[in-house]
Amino acid sequence: MINILQWILGALILVASLLSVYNSFRSRRSVDARLRGLYASRMNMSMGLMLILIALIQMLLFEGSSIRVVVGSVFFLLGMFNLFAGIRNHSHFKKLPS
Repeated sequence: MINILQWILGALILVASLLSVYNSFRSRRSVDARLRGLYASRMNMSMGLMLILIALIQMLLFEGSSIRVVVGSVFFLLGMFNLFAGIRNHSHFKKLPS
C-alpha cells in the first residue's frame, strides 16, 4: 500500500512540475500582459500543488523525525501560499478585458 501511494504521489509531483515548467515558458514568451499574468498564476498553482505533494511525501511516507516534520511543514505552508496566490491572481487576470 505504501509503495502504491509513493508511486502515485511521485507521478503527481512529476505532472505538477511539468505543468509548472510549461506555464513558466508560456508566461515568459507571451507578449500580452493578460496572458502573461494568467500563465504565471497557473505556474504558481502548479508549483503550490507540487510543494504540497512533496510535503505529503515527507510527512506520510517516512518516519517522523523533527527535521522532516519541520521541512514538510515549511513546504506545505509555501505550497498553500503559492496555491492561494495563484488562484487569486488567476481570478484577477481572468476579469481583465482581452
